[in-house]
Amino acid sequence: MKKIQEELFPQASGIKLLAGEEGLQALITESKPDLLLNGLVGAVGLLPTLAALEAGIDVALANKESLVIGGHLIKRALKQSGARLIPIDSEHSALFQLLEKSPPAEISRVVLTASGGALRDLPLEQFHRVTPEDVLAHPTWRMGKRITVDSATLVNKALEVIEAHWLFDLAFEQIDVVIHPQSIVHGIVELCDGSLLTHWSVPDMRIPIQYALSYPERPRHLWSELDLSALKLDFHELDERRYPAFRLVVEAGRKGGTFPAVANAADEVAVERFLQREMPLTQVAAILERALEAHTPQKDPSLEEIWAADRWAREYARRLE
Repeated sequence: MKKIQEELFPQASGIKLLAGEEGLQALITESKPDLLLNGLVGAVGLLPTLAALEAGIDVALANKESLVIGGHLIKRALKQSGARLIPIDSEHSALFQLLEKSPPAEISRVVLTASGGALRDLPLEQFHRVTPEDVLAHPTWRMGKRITVDSATLVNKALEVIEAHWLFDLAFEQIDVVIHPQSIVHGIVELCDGSLLTHWSVPDMRIPIQYALSYPERPRHLWSELDLSALKLDFHELDERRYPAFRLVVEAGRKGGTFPAVANAADEVAVERFLQREMPLTQVAAILERALEAHTPQKDPSLEEIWAADRWAREYARRLE
């Protein structure tokens, strides 16, 4: 790495160049920050999350895959180090704030809201013809390509269900999802007496990011306020005919072990193949189903077993027609 730095950046005296997984971990351990914001996409985010937590560094987490594939390892690191995990996903930030003052015995269930993605109103018979451009035209959020495609298939929301399970120590039976096109209500908590606590805000990711960075303080915001008089809010039941991949990924979370790692890796490959126009969007759920059926799981997996499952799933998903 030093030789590469000298060749590419001869004038960068005193600057250390880091790269790859080892570089990510070195950045954390050598800089010793008060807080790490993990905004990586995909399974690569797990190692930096673990490295920070094991070093006693608080983590503001925007990388849901860390908890999806390695939730048991992260919970162990949190318990041993005493570090804090502060979610950045708008839905989990909402639940984090709502649940903070509610004893677990009072919680009946939580509800994650989903926009439904770019295809939520498209007739089902047209799904096999959609293009990457159609799917990436999200009506509410501006996000990266994978998460935007996952929003259209609702795989992203299924990953968020698994994330909520680990973040808040909730049984899967306590976590529901509803389609909410306006993306104004980000989280709902139902208490044992039937009361509902809700978190509302404009759909702007600066809000949960600022909350995570300044937690537990709340700086005054600099963006537009919510105009209550102009609101019209809709909530719809999730239609599994439109989103068949959702159930597959949630079920992988229920089974645990290496199943979530397989679901995540197979989805990453399937999304990339769709974006490269190698296959229709409707094949994403088919690839997930076949990969999960073919997988031989490991219970309570080590990091090495998680990576082995991840590699197997990627290779398997690339071979499928």
